[in-house]
Amino acid sequence: MAEAHQAVAFQFTVTPDGIDLHLCHEALRQIYLSGIHSWKKRFIRFKNGVMTGVYPGSPSGLLVVLVGYMSTTKYAKIDPSLGMFTKLSKHLPISKYVTEEGQRVVGGVLIGTGLWIAVTFVMRNVLKYLLSWHGWMFNRHGSLNLKTKIWLVLVKLFSGPKPMLYSFQSSLPRLPVPPVKDTVRRYLESARPLMDDEQYKRMEGLAKDFEKNLGPRLQWYLKLKSWWASNYVSDWWEEYIYLRGRGPIMVNSNYYAMVRLISHYFSHNLPLFCTLMVLNTIPMCSSQYERMFNTSRVPGVETDVLQHMNESKHIAVYHKGLFYKVWMFYDGRLLLPREIEQQIERILADKSEPQPGEELLAALTAGDRVPWAKARSQFFSRGKNKQSLDAVEKAAFFVSLDDTEQRYDPENPVQSLDSYGKSLLHGKCHDRWFDKSFNLIVFKNGTMGLNAEHSWADAPVVGHLWEHVLSSDPVRLGYTEDGHCKGNPHPNLPGPQRLQWDIPEECQAVISSSLKVAKALADDVDMHIIPFNDFGKGLIKKCKTSPDGFIQIALQLAHFRDKGKFCLTYEASMTRLFREGRTETVRSCTTQTCDFVRAMMNDKATREEKLKLLKVAAEKHQDLYRLAMTGDGIDRHLFCLYLVSKYLGEDSAFLKEVLSEPWRLSTSQTPLQQLDLFDLKSVNSALHLINFHISSKHSSPETDSHRFGSNIRKAMLDILDLFQLDNKANNK
Repeated sequence: MAEAHQAVAFQFTVTPDGIDLHLCHEALRQIYLSGIHSWKKRFIRFKNGVMTGVYPGSPSGLLVVLVGYMSTTKYAKIDPSLGMFTKLSKHLPISKYVTEEGQRVVGGVLIGTGLWIAVTFVMRNVLKYLLSWHGWMFNRHGSLNLKTKIWLVLVKLFSGPKPMLYSFQSSLPRLPVPPVKDTVRRYLESARPLMDDEQYKRMEGLAKDFEKNLGPRLQWYLKLKSWWASNYVSDWWEEYIYLRGRGPIMVNSNYYAMVRLISHYFSHNLPLFCTLMVLNTIPMCSSQYERMFNTSRVPGVETDVLQHMNESKHIAVYHKGLFYKVWMFYDGRLLLPREIEQQIERILADKSEPQPGEELLAALTAGDRVPWAKARSQFFSRGKNKQSLDAVEKAAFFVSLDDTEQRYDPENPVQSLDSYGKSLLHGKCHDRWFDKSFNLIVFKNGTMGLNAEHSWADAPVVGHLWEHVLSSDPVRLGYTEDGHCKGNPHPNLPGPQRLQWDIPEECQAVISSSLKVAKALADDVDMHIIPFNDFGKGLIKKCKTSPDGFIQIALQLAHFRDKGKFCLTYEASMTRLFREGRTETVRSCTTQTCDFVRAMMNDKATREEKLKLLKVAAEKHQDLYRLAMTGDGIDRHLFCLYLVSKYLGEDSAFLKEVLSEPWRLSTSQTPLQQLDLFDLKSVNSALHLINFHISSKHSSPETDSHRFGSNIRKAMLDILDLFQLDNKANNK
């Protein structure tokens, strides 16, 4: 509809007297405003590039330096050019073109600018040096020693004023490559509790051989990459772990975020961000935010690619089998919340029927990647199909107006939450565009959530986005008494544009095949969500134990009770203290944790013995987490060494065996990151609620998500009982 609106801007009629040209002034006005908006965006992008490029310097800082330098040299009666023009005049007739006063001014500006550049360069490199120190992470939980306090003051001093999202990128250190001997030693330590003596002795022999022979050679190439590339892991991790996978990304890779609130402000409010820091001082890498919007994963036969547009002025919306392109800009500005609601109401009121193949089309993104890649090349490379696919893939993001109702039902908490989670994870397998950076899913009864594609970023980045939306929606923007967004509908706003498809029967057969694969995968998901509200983060801290360590140890206890054995456990940690950092693995099943679990299973062990082992296990877990965050993890280094060995055509029995070991238990935690955005006493969630999202496969004879959930609840309560906190503390 928007294209049709623009098309009538120019109409002409051929008559005997010539061409009679008719101009639509409203359409011309919109073209003018669109151009103004485009130039404003370019200017802002240029300005932001300059500001982040010179950070921690600033244009105002340059002015201060210039004024200070010129004033100082004038007061001291010193030539501000420091004799530069005197030396040049011996070879060039400068005095013929520039007066003596002009030479002083120009020379002063040049020298002052050089001084400002030098100061900025020094500040940036001092800051990079400071940020390379991670001793602050090894302070006792809840306290900072004097060295760390001094370091924090210095970081604050050299960080400059008012940083933007990407200000610190050039000041962040590079991810270091750990020594091979350290990685091998830590690997063997992590493998010990999972192997018997004979298995361990064999693996130790392979490890020592690798450390002595092939390892140093592979390490040399990896060191070379670390000096040349911004991050020696991230590009390979993105390509080989995500983009080269040929199986479905639905369920296997994509993840979801859940909330019980309604929001019409998803488009109006999403782009508001500031830099994210640890302890309000230490910056984290922001590179993953660059592809949050206007990004889509494009399938290929051998590997997918990420397609990112610098700007997108529309979103793609799906409702009851129909696809729409909805412009988010009009009158040269972003639509207001009430105007977005107006567009959504128009879509909800549309009673049109889907075109052949349209309703199930998105199932292509839910199935295997190769059939989708071939179908995309064969059926969507020209004509209306290409135009419509471009509208979806180049949209800012994808919105699914789901025709089902999902919510937390206090009278039926288990089934309602399980259904809610499964719907966000995979839906009907054809009502989410799984290739988009994220899908915003709004259910019929107003609840909502996200489904995010994983290759472009990790869950904390999407969580950061989600927190901004939830904190801004009901409080800062709000609704009228009759339930509408505040504001008025726009009388001239062009409506959403129905996307047009011409999908032949051959393509529909591919769609059906992909849907069958996706449905089999979705039906096999055994989803269980536990809103654990017996206690939360606040009470765990009173036990003087890390909440992360407490939960991970509880998961180990629950798993042992569930399976009767220990397993290789994956816990994701971030490496965003380094430039372009993503994740590292914390191998949470340690010898110390196993000792504690065995004590919990031993009726003869005393409470004091169990508590002592728990504290040792928690401290060990925190040490591993710190090592992972500070670049001394195990698995990313081994992964990259393995890739180098493949590039060199070298076989390593050690690396092959390590990378083929299955992760039986995979965990990650995404706590609330921006506590200042929420009234914690009001929402009563961050401190007093822990949500466990458990998924396994019905087809596995060993797993049962609900059984595991029961064991998690029991493990959490049993560990808390060791601290013998009174009932009053439990109720706080």
